[in-house]
Amino acid sequence: MALNEHQMVGISADFDPVHKGHEKLIAKAKEISDEHGDKIAIYLNKGYSANHGPFFTPYEARREMTLKLGADEVIPIEGLHHRLTLSYSVPIRIARMIEDNVVDYVDAADVSKTEIEDHSKKFVKQGIFIGIDRNLPNRNVIRWFAANEFLKRKYNKNMNFHLIPELKVKDKISGRDIRNRIIQNNMEIPEDIKELLPKSTVKILEREIKKNNLNKKRDWKDVLNKLNSYSRSDLIKVAYLNGNVINEIIKRRVHHDFESVWATFRRGGYGPVLTRLAISSIEENVKKEEVLKLIRSYENKGVIPPEQSVDKVIERAWYVASENKKGVSATEANYKFKKNKINFGNRPLNLTAGLNLTNFESERIRKNIDDLKTEIYLDRNGKISCQIKKDKFKIKTKLKLPKNEVTYLRYLIDSHFIPIKAKLIKKDKNFRINIEISNK
Repeated sequence: MALNEHQMVGISADFDPVHKGHEKLIAKAKEISDEHGDKIAIYLNKGYSANHGPFFTPYEARREMTLKLGADEVIPIEGLHHRLTLSYSVPIRIARMIEDNVVDYVDAADVSKTEIEDHSKKFVKQGIFIGIDRNLPNRNVIRWFAANEFLKRKYNKNMNFHLIPELKVKDKISGRDIRNRIIQNNMEIPEDIKELLPKSTVKILEREIKKNNLNKKRDWKDVLNKLNSYSRSDLIKVAYLNGNVINEIIKRRVHHDFESVWATFRRGGYGPVLTRLAISSIEENVKKEEVLKLIRSYENKGVIPPEQSVDKVIERAWYVASENKKGVSATEANYKFKKNKINFGNRPLNLTAGLNLTNFESERIRKNIDDLKTEIYLDRNGKISCQIKKDKFKIKTKLKLPKNEVTYLRYLIDSHFIPIKAKLIKKDKNFRINIEISNK
């Protein structure tokens, strides 16, 4: 059911803080709404920004700034950006807007609507919003166009996009630059920054500065404690931590401050956006099971493209591992899988691995098998291993698996949200590890 019976003009944004570029967006929305008698609804991100970081300006202040410029409704969007990448959160947000009866959507881009549409066609055809080239202009607007077109199949309608030029004063107005300048100026708004802000925004920001409400930090004490204390098997359960970055986290201990954390993730191959998402997941205790269930729930509603489904992630891992066994590189196999939309349904969700145990360890296990806890982890060399534990009794050993199954599991571990569980079982006179790949 739609949030409103009447039609709406929508904008989805962080607005952190609202600047004159955002004022132009709302003015364009008002122009459209006045013509059709619609209301203006701003879908305002709350909790975490679209780039997965904490906000500089609190939600209530950003909401007030937005209403001062003529918005009729401000609708909070929360719970997504510390759990999902934009490839998943964008179609979810668009679906919400379509269901709320938003018929017109306003955004800004420094290229024409025709160019954005042309770039987005490729991703609509592929049915996937992952892997949009960083060099493409306004890549997030392209993602929004593609997801909007994809959802037309579900709703038999979508939003009509209106693009205005990005407002520039010498250069493009940047919320990040505005925030940084205020911070660097001892939490006072420089005069040249005031020129980039509506008067109502300046007034609200100055009020929030007096209340010490701006630039709230992460709970770095909590994040550092987790990074310094979590075991390898704990880290592998956290969403958005892959094998390389887990090894860097362990190797670089002890982490003393946020600069050391950022350096660790950079060494692990993470860029700024994925680093923010991973750190937010650590701070909010987001586990892979939680992300998987969230994605599955939206898959069941038809909001997530089939090529981005949980099943496809698992299928791709098995296909790449199978091709790798034939001598095909992972890069080539990934390309073939994506381009040809290969269906590779007979992927195993349960594997059985062997163990390297001494006679003493086998005997200890035999006496305690029903009480032992088994967990998967990656050792310092990136080898898939398991820990078998009860109280002070602990065994760590590499798993014995065929090469293609090792490749398969490693791809899934690095997929960010596919949980892998282990259980010790007795097989004949020996012990084995049953590995379960969760897909629900």
